[in-house]
Amino acid sequence: MADRSVTFTGIRFENPFLLSSAPPTESENNILRAFDAGWGGVVVKTIGLHPVVNVVGARTKFFRTSADDNYVSMKKRPGAALHGSWNWELISDKALEWWVPRIRRIKQAHPTKVVIASIMAGSGNDKELRAWQTLAEGCQDAGADGLELNFSCPHMDRKDMGSNIGKDTVLCSTVTEAVKGVAKVPVWTKLTPATQDIVEEAGACFRGGADAIVSSNTFPSLPLIDPETLEFEINVDGLVSSGGLGGPAILPMSLANMARMTNAFPDRAFSAIGGVSDFGQALSYFLLGAGTVQVCTAAMLDSAIGPNVIKRLNAGLDAFLEANAAKGWTTVEDFRGARRDRVVLQSQIRRPEGDAYKGGYEPVEGYAAPETAEVVTS
Repeated sequence: MADRSVTFTGIRFENPFLLSSAPPTESENNILRAFDAGWGGVVVKTIGLHPVVNVVGARTKFFRTSADDNYVSMKKRPGAALHGSWNWELISDKALEWWVPRIRRIKQAHPTKVVIASIMAGSGNDKELRAWQTLAEGCQDAGADGLELNFSCPHMDRKDMGSNIGKDTVLCSTVTEAVKGVAKVPVWTKLTPATQDIVEEAGACFRGGADAIVSSNTFPSLPLIDPETLEFEINVDGLVSSGGLGGPAILPMSLANMARMTNAFPDRAFSAIGGVSDFGQALSYFLLGAGTVQVCTAAMLDSAIGPNVIKRLNAGLDAFLEANAAKGWTTVEDFRGARRDRVVLQSQIRRPEGDAYKGGYEPVEGYAAPETAEVVTS
């Protein structure tokens, strides 16, 4: 019998699909709606010790592209398709004291669902490390099934927070170790893609005791400038700062990072994020070795918490398991990582030999046609 459930870092999920730490999980009501819709788990919007205040106006907008001219813009246009999301939203504007009773109520209402608490503090001194521990203890005591350490927020001004931790192997290891010192539940670390070698940071987190790596947060980026107004398409008083690009636009890059890490650490656990809206995309992550998949952009555009997205994901998983039952694939674990070994160094890819080499002229889209032999006459 096909089985949607997975056990990931010792936690049982009814299905391997989670809403990531983002606007879909910013409130108790959203999370309860998400569980009613069928999501196996949620990662709560990142919690800090002190409330934050977001920018005026829109915190997230969506890039769309036209098939006829490939024009990418945040402007809604007939026939345009989703290209990606862009946000400069900070962590939860509610403090730990607000979240603790709500996590407790959510778990009481849905004891079989998984609640992962995303937390974030600073680094570099004992006071900040203790802040991480305070957050961890508060969330796990409220009933959170696990902790996700936010080493990845792409728009923090403080040099000791967010993605600035995720770019520093020493801080990755030190903060993870501090949280593991008080944690009674599994600890995941969420990394930033804005680093030279994400494998190095993943290794540092594992050395600190991380039970899983979450990869990854959004890519640092800017919105486009409107050619008519010469203003950034999202701004406050004409000003903008770096934000995070997510959604379909980052899927290939996120897959590459996942493959690099799972090949480097084939026996460790990874939760994947980036560009997933249906099972075909989630499948790529599973085949590369991820054990769970998180979703944000697609869910935001589907009633804020993705009721139709989770239906598609579950239906797709069921159909895939049924189609591959003859192979003995009855759970995600049966095929997880099955294509990881296909990702190799470029030097290991076969080269053409003899007349098969066309010297850069190829009969494929985007290349000039092979040159015909020049006829020499006397």
